[in-house]
Amino acid sequence: MRFGLFVPQGWRLDLVGIEPADQWQRMLAVAQRADAGPWESVWVYDHMHTTPHPTDEATHEAWSLMAALAASTERVRLGQMCTCIGYRNPALLAKIAATVDCISDGRLEFGIGAGWYEHEWRAYGYGFPGVGERISALRDGVQIIQRLWADGEATVSSESFEVDGAICRPQPLQTGRDGRPRIPTWIAGGGEQRTLRYVAKWGDAANFGGGPEQFARKRDILLGHLEREGRDPAEVRLSSNLNVVLRSTEEEARRVADEVNARADTALPAEHARSGFRTQGAVVGTPQQLLDHLGAMREAGLDTLIAYMPEVAFDQEGIDLFEREVMLHLA
Repeated sequence: MRFGLFVPQGWRLDLVGIEPADQWQRMLAVAQRADAGPWESVWVYDHMHTTPHPTDEATHEAWSLMAALAASTERVRLGQMCTCIGYRNPALLAKIAATVDCISDGRLEFGIGAGWYEHEWRAYGYGFPGVGERISALRDGVQIIQRLWADGEATVSSESFEVDGAICRPQPLQTGRDGRPRIPTWIAGGGEQRTLRYVAKWGDAANFGGGPEQFARKRDILLGHLEREGRDPAEVRLSSNLNVVLRSTEEEARRVADEVNARADTALPAEHARSGFRTQGAVVGTPQQLLDHLGAMREAGLDTLIAYMPEVAFDQEGIDLFEREVMLHLA
């Protein structure tokens, strides 16, 4: 099993209480800790406003962080979970990603999805198309992006986008199985009829949630789509995100989770208090409890886990335990 780590960036109210001028150094410390350790990758979210409720707290922009992390790390791979196709024209996004791939010396992972946070969409003037229209934009955008990477230019007229002579130079440093420039493409979402079919057509990795039973169901549906596309299942990584608070005892882990929520509460309206870190579906407990969960997930087909630890801008004890008592058993 391979492991990625989310960098705190404010979206989940994980930088509350840190002065804006100091926040980048906290983010960088987590990323460089991962870079020096056994983690394969570090990740950010593509959001502009905090969750579960928009506040005045900082949320650092994903692709600005990608460029900064590309220049300030050496080994670890860099991903977004996941870029919203509606926030940037796909030709521009292809150009941004190719530039970051060059800055990082070919360490970029490209996460893409249809988007869901209605408040952000409307706040930035994108409207909020229906889910079918957003999924169609994902379909069309992925093809435009991959064509620009491979060919260095594209003219495309699709249902969702018009691209007329767009040039993508430099092209990415990385290449695909056919030897043409291509950044590994993670298509996120568990939609069984469309999104997983797009993973089978154009993806190098899938990312969907749920416990072992739900994950296995999505895996089997994706395998069916891959068979119809004539692709080897080994070509597509199966990944999932997991919220984790890890300590030597369950009592201590729950105390840390309570501290996380109390800190977030200071930035939230009263009616949204105690929802900064959602413990439903999370593992809040000991290394053995996490090992039990991940063992079941591995049986369900999980290849890559991307862990979100809400306290790491303040306290890296959870990272220590994860590396020492979880990764060594599963890596």
